[in-house]
Amino acid sequence: MDSLLATTDIEEALSIAYVHSVAAAAGYVIALKNFDRDGIDVTVEAGGGFRPKIDAQVKATINLPQAGDVFRFPLPRRNYDHLIIPTQTPRILIVMHLPPDQISWVKVDIESLVLKNCAYWVCLTGAPKTENSTSITVDVPVANKFDVAGLKGLLEMSRTGTLK
Repeated sequence: MDSLLATTDIEEALSIAYVHSVAAAAGYVIALKNFDRDGIDVTVEAGGGFRPKIDAQVKATINLPQAGDVFRFPLPRRNYDHLIIPTQTPRILIVMHLPPDQISWVKVDIESLVLKNCAYWVCLTGAPKTENSTSITVDVPVANKFDVAGLKGLLEMSRTGTLK
């Protein structure tokens, strides 16, 4: 194989492309962070009154077990610590669920470009600090689909100050 990217690099690139695609379809601007020093990979900005925006840490995985109405995702402690602090711009975690077989992640043909599967979000602001040294498993609601409608709802919550 002549790939320059490790599987984790490909997962990261696809998850960012997913967020970018959803934001573009919603009519929003996305800014990628050059350095992940504060736990944020992307910022999504909307127009209109108050110019709302959200910051997001973006992850991808083939292992996203569902337990009832939530997915269980092991988040590195460093990312968790950045996402629980109160900030002026709301912060969310976006987790993209990829199929187990890498060949299924992207399908391109003359009629479509399909990026599988879906991404989900959770806001961890105000969650308790953890004593775990490496990671903490967080619950990501199945209902929090990161799609155009979901993103529009997130930006409206940012606009009104109700995303916490």
